[in-house]
Amino acid sequence: MEPGEHTLITLFEEVVNRFPHRVAITAGDQELRYRELDRRANAVARRLRESGVTGEAPVALLLPRGAELAIGLIGVLKAGAAYVPLDPDHPGDRIAWTLKDTGASHVVTVPGFADLLAGSEVLPVPVGEDAEAAVSSPPAGPPRTEDLAYVIHTSGSTGLPKGVEVEHRHVVRLFGATHPWFGFDEHDVWALSHSIAFDFSVWEFWGALLFGGRLVVVPRSVARSPRGLHELLRVQGVTVLNQTASAFARLAAADEEAERPLTALRVVVFGGERLDVGRLRGWIARHGDARPRLVNMYGITEATVHASHRPITTADLDSPGVSPIGVPLPDLVFHVLDEDGRPVAGGVAGELYLSGAGVARGYLGRPELTKERFIELEDPTGGVCRAYRTGDRVRALPDGDHVYLGRTDDQMKIRGHRVEPGEVEAVLLRDPEVSAAVVLAHGYGGDDVRLIAHVVSAADPSVLAPRLGGLAAGLLPEHMRPSAYLVRSGLPLTSNGKVDKARLPAPTVERASAPVASPVGAPAALTDAERRIARIWQAVLEVPRVGRDTDFFDLGGTSLSLLRMFERVNSEFGTDLDVTVLIEAATVAELAQRVEAARAATPPAR
Repeated sequence: MEPGEHTLITLFEEVVNRFPHRVAITAGDQELRYRELDRRANAVARRLRESGVTGEAPVALLLPRGAELAIGLIGVLKAGAAYVPLDPDHPGDRIAWTLKDTGASHVVTVPGFADLLAGSEVLPVPVGEDAEAAVSSPPAGPPRTEDLAYVIHTSGSTGLPKGVEVEHRHVVRLFGATHPWFGFDEHDVWALSHSIAFDFSVWEFWGALLFGGRLVVVPRSVARSPRGLHELLRVQGVTVLNQTASAFARLAAADEEAERPLTALRVVVFGGERLDVGRLRGWIARHGDARPRLVNMYGITEATVHASHRPITTADLDSPGVSPIGVPLPDLVFHVLDEDGRPVAGGVAGELYLSGAGVARGYLGRPELTKERFIELEDPTGGVCRAYRTGDRVRALPDGDHVYLGRTDDQMKIRGHRVEPGEVEAVLLRDPEVSAAVVLAHGYGGDDVRLIAHVVSAADPSVLAPRLGGLAAGLLPEHMRPSAYLVRSGLPLTSNGKVDKARLPAPTVERASAPVASPVGAPAALTDAERRIARIWQAVLEVPRVGRDTDFFDLGGTSLSLLRMFERVNSEFGTDLDVTVLIEAATVAELAQRVEAARAATPPAR
């Protein structure tokens, strides 16, 4: 694929002309072929244009994980606009803030999400499912290569998210630069397992649709279930899988127990967080390193999803704990600089700056922040180039490869998402009884990393923590909400007057308070199964009490701790339940009912 003057839309329309009757989207029982997808996207584009949308206007997407998502996204781009992805699982206030921040006047949505838009002065534009609404051509000419394609928000250190502006040409060249390595084509089946508001989805979405492949939309409940995801990948014949390292560790565990293998899978791409190659030992022992190929791709939203390429081989297992990120994409340059902005000697750690064709336009509506992070550097030829300062520490190896070492600041990765603790702290400081707040990541074993908030207040922790939990739940996405609160009279300081984070105590049952109110007298009302399950929850979540109707995630649980909890419950009761049984409600009462039903359906051993 030669980028040239192509845009995402011109390339997509070429694919439509080549493969009009191939299936483009699989979402549950629904299938959408390329010609139909194109026609319905044209209809959305026409509605947007008739509603007053003009070139490069930000248009929000608030759609369920299904075929409508593809129709709406492509329709926005066909209208010449830029899409702003909104995750329906995010709080309503977060969605409203994003709409205001981007200045979006229109949102492509479905009637079922009207409540999430309450109070917002945006014009809803329906996707529409009637075949009569589909049209054969878009209402205007295709966008230009330098036009904005999307704005995706990442966590911001100032307390507010920041919208990264990415153009058509940035995405198009990503696939042109990587195609020689992967050879994607119309026979590939991709899984869309990440939120559309997470830029990993850009790679998944267009990796399928720019080459005539098929995109399988993974329901959120299945994405959370390693066994469910494994089965979906097998049944759908997925050939290209994209995973964070922690998510793949859970899938690998399910694969080890699975009766039938993933025979179609040909490549697994890691991204979003640090990869410890030692964690792949079991997978490679079963599958080898040739099929599927395992590829680590370091990346960052401001450099258009992926910036490097590194195949993982059996030989890498001899270096556990190392995170190799390989070489930059052919059209990108890695600059490893010291604190004074000078190149470091080979083998010396430094901060990574990225320059080249994938560097984004900047931050929407934040010229000062754009100027601070997108800077001019002297390139290897002696000229000047525009580069992005990543804040990541790397080391260049003699063979041209690089290894990832960590951050230069407080930014952290939680389940693949960038989290600036300052953004979470700013939310907690909205409470008038909180005078200071520090948010840290704490490991609970394996990949289970949760946010812990240390807050300074004279308030009663049993009252304050649930209040802060409610505040966070109303303003922050799930991965940014603290799992526990430690209420203190003050914070330890260094000799320079900064918070001494090393002296902050680890959360314990005695010290930490859950983000919901502890039930009073609830244990006595529990059945035997409920009591046993509640004890497991207490141990996994490290909370003093658990009520029968309190949601697992409201107690500070994460997707990883949910899996750990299920392992213990299955061991305790001799069941084989999967996390998908708790789609309706993740409560002790609901799980106890599922356990009792499973035990009743299982004949006693003889």
